[in-house]
Amino acid sequence: MQKLDLKQIQTQKLSPQQIQYIKLLQIPSVELEARVQEELASNPLLEEGPPEEEPYSLEAEEDNYESEELEDVQEEISIEEYLEHEDVKNGYSSDYSNYSSDDDDDKEVPIVSSASLLESLERQIGFLDLDEKQQIIARQIIGSLDNDGYLRRDLKGLRYDLMLTQNMAVTEQEIEEVLKKVQSCDPPGIAARDLKECLMIQLERKLEEEFLTEEEERHIQNALLVLRKCFNEFKKKHYDKIQAKLHMSEEELREAIHLITKLNPKPGEVSGNSFVRNQYIIPDFIVKNRNGQLEVSLNSKNAPELRINRVYAEMLQQYEHSDKKDKKLKETISFVKQKLDSAKWFIDAIKQRQDTLLRTMNAIVEHQKEFFLEGDESKLKPMILKDIADKIGMDISTVSRVASSKTVQTDFGIYPLKYFFSEGIGTQGGGEASSREVKHVLKELVDNEDKSAPYSDEKLEELLRERGYKIARRTVAKYREQLGIPVARLRKEL
Repeated sequence: MQKLDLKQIQTQKLSPQQIQYIKLLQIPSVELEARVQEELASNPLLEEGPPEEEPYSLEAEEDNYESEELEDVQEEISIEEYLEHEDVKNGYSSDYSNYSSDDDDDKEVPIVSSASLLESLERQIGFLDLDEKQQIIARQIIGSLDNDGYLRRDLKGLRYDLMLTQNMAVTEQEIEEVLKKVQSCDPPGIAARDLKECLMIQLERKLEEEFLTEEEERHIQNALLVLRKCFNEFKKKHYDKIQAKLHMSEEELREAIHLITKLNPKPGEVSGNSFVRNQYIIPDFIVKNRNGQLEVSLNSKNAPELRINRVYAEMLQQYEHSDKKDKKLKETISFVKQKLDSAKWFIDAIKQRQDTLLRTMNAIVEHQKEFFLEGDESKLKPMILKDIADKIGMDISTVSRVASSKTVQTDFGIYPLKYFFSEGIGTQGGGEASSREVKHVLKELVDNEDKSAPYSDEKLEELLRERGYKIARRTVAKYREQLGIPVARLRKEL
């Protein structure tokens, strides 16, 4: 049997404007430019430019027209309501001059990060002695490299890939031959299948260098021998076992290990070379120290001034003097009204985004004032998302969206906003220290330790407690791993 129930529930839904604001809030300035261009292309009522200096005048007239329901029009259009709005009359501009710095010296300083080596490798392949079939195989190989420059796909998998994508029947031996040629490209170690092969390729390349002395050649041969015969012992730093197995003196082993540790374990991350394409990170904020006063400004380069297109605004004005019974005209005006709403929402969302970013950044600067004045990492205070959310009166999720992908340019470099958030560690004096401060001290202890007898986590805990930090051994281990510091056994040197 059918049953009819009556339920009362309470739900919270986001409006389209709120969703648009949230999406704009979480993207960095460098992506905002593309988003603005996308909106400009899709909405003819939106355009770039400052406000009109002499806005056109509007003559308000009484409209005695009695509306009638039309097909495809859900509500009657109140043009006067839009035209009387001061923002529409003046171009409804989003003015970013209030946010950005007027000082020419406050221009953002881009920093460089390295991109893929794919283009460089493709150019180098052109200089190899490869036939058409081998070139296709080579492109398949370099297209399969990971971010570190390794070929993680096995030869059997590559053979299937070539059959499916290129309709080409090849043997694993043919792929192996081409792979060896690709491995002769720069940077040395590229297209290796594992770390051992990567390091050996680099050492073998060194053997090909001209003007090597007999002593240098012997050290390289010893390093190759260590990798070839004792790679597992080398990874675990069991140097005594290597010495016993290879019958090397301590000096010979020291030179071999020194050579190996100078090699690049991630050839795909090479930077500072001519074949690396540069990508620039544009900071979202600029913080300047003006004689002890910190000034926060927004980078407005990628957020241009926006306004309502005057031509379409005038079209709405002309509608007041037209025959409103024309159905096609009404449908046109309905479209214009819809786009006008969309343009206004977008401009409002951009302005709201800038306000939220500034409020958040100002709160961060206020909380971490000592760091922004001196640039000393040890001056960072414990700070969590809730601290900033409480200061600016917003939700934690809003602060999280701001901090997740934004960067700030300071007098000491460019930092991601996430850098300034850290948990607190208790001190012997009853206060709290930032986890970043503790990590800074931890790294300092490891850097200054005797590498022949590195500190264990227990010893590091003891040393940190002597400096006044209440910290557990497991926390020491966690911070050590976050800093990329290996365990004591792997830090040991001859």
